[in-house]
Amino acid sequence: MSKPLKQIHLAAHFPGVNNTTVWSDPAAGSHIEFSSFAHFARTAERARFDFLFLAEGLRLREHAGKIYDLDVVGRPDTFTVLAALAAVTEHLGLTGTINSTFNEPYEVARQFASLDHLSGGRSAWNVVTSWDAFTGENFRRGGFLPQEERYSRAKEFLATANELFDSWRGDEIVADQATGTFLRDARAGAFVHRGKHFDIHGRFNVPRSPQGRPVIFQAGDSDEGREFAAADADAIFSRYATLEEGRAFYEDVKNRLARYGRRREDLLILPAATFVLADTDAEAEELAREVRRQQVSGATAIRHLEFVWNRDLSAYDPDGPLPDIDPDVGEHHIARGRAQVRMYRDPLATAREWRELAAARNWSIRDLVIHTGNRQTFVGSPATVARTIDDFVQADAADGFILVPHITPGGLDVFADTVVPLLQERGVFRTEYQGPTLRDHLGLAHPDAVREVRAAS
Repeated sequence: MSKPLKQIHLAAHFPGVNNTTVWSDPAAGSHIEFSSFAHFARTAERARFDFLFLAEGLRLREHAGKIYDLDVVGRPDTFTVLAALAAVTEHLGLTGTINSTFNEPYEVARQFASLDHLSGGRSAWNVVTSWDAFTGENFRRGGFLPQEERYSRAKEFLATANELFDSWRGDEIVADQATGTFLRDARAGAFVHRGKHFDIHGRFNVPRSPQGRPVIFQAGDSDEGREFAAADADAIFSRYATLEEGRAFYEDVKNRLARYGRRREDLLILPAATFVLADTDAEAEELAREVRRQQVSGATAIRHLEFVWNRDLSAYDPDGPLPDIDPDVGEHHIARGRAQVRMYRDPLATAREWRELAAARNWSIRDLVIHTGNRQTFVGSPATVARTIDDFVQADAADGFILVPHITPGGLDVFADTVVPLLQERGVFRTEYQGPTLRDHLGLAHPDAVREVRAAS
């Protein structure tokens, strides 16, 4: 007997703080104006996606002491945007990245509980940690924590926030239907937390929200990050794009759940994915090459190489060979506030590898950057892309994907109009929303139901 088809989860990432957007395209729009966010969200909801995801930029990134000007500069506050989107959508989940290093549990818990009320139970929190003192300079404590402390604080931050969410319990609150007010006993909202990172007590002032607490996302790929997700998250992002890598990551994370008394279905694996669509596979491949050339201008290629070399390479021709000088492995880095700096932990080894690759393929600097950093995940006709996505999910390489279009805000439209109907025909993606909350979309139990099951076992 064949096993039933898995249902695919789809979400949309409003690109913002990255270098995948093709800014030069006439269809590219603002990353500040609310109309861009509204268009993107309405398209995702029209396609019956689970949620929209917003990343977070807490400081303008710098390069060689100047504001980095080759991708988006700035971003409106995450909570403000999500609250506004709650008013123009009815079903779409609203997911925001909020840092656990620079904020306080009471503040964040209050904001997410409020968003969950305003949206009717559609909020989600991507819990991230700080990784550099540069970003921390914007905050009163300097914000920076050594790596061994970041997840310690994040775990206690989340635990403390959950204590605040749970301080209002269903059996402590009675709605007065005649007046529309709450009748509550003396315990409602009271909390006390004493720990290494937080020592707080008081009374939480937002009643229990529709989801009880927001859906929790985690984005770390380290062993600590995977363990944090297995213990406390409802979904984890993945950066793995191949079927083999995806299956290995999927199995590793799912196998960690049992030690926390959780089932495999209690945590979803959702890689980010880019896509290029055309009428035929050949046309899509040609368009994908054009998109990569647009994403990586000559100036972008040089800047990207400088992330590794940690030197001013502006005198080099982006269409010429790689530098023959070695990277500067000094303490101070030319780029500040960029995740790429963390990706290349051994610049000397990376430089050697890239030189060998460029020599073997006869690649210029720009060619190298295009081929090592800007490959689309799904390229082809709508039928090919739908089949490939389904293959990944059915093979347990993912539970779904968070799509990142290269045009904002209209780049998601073609996927919604051409690929989604094919997935629906396959019987692996919803045709209508089945419940009002994001937990319903993701197939996740309400925290109160989980608590009751554990109490009974």
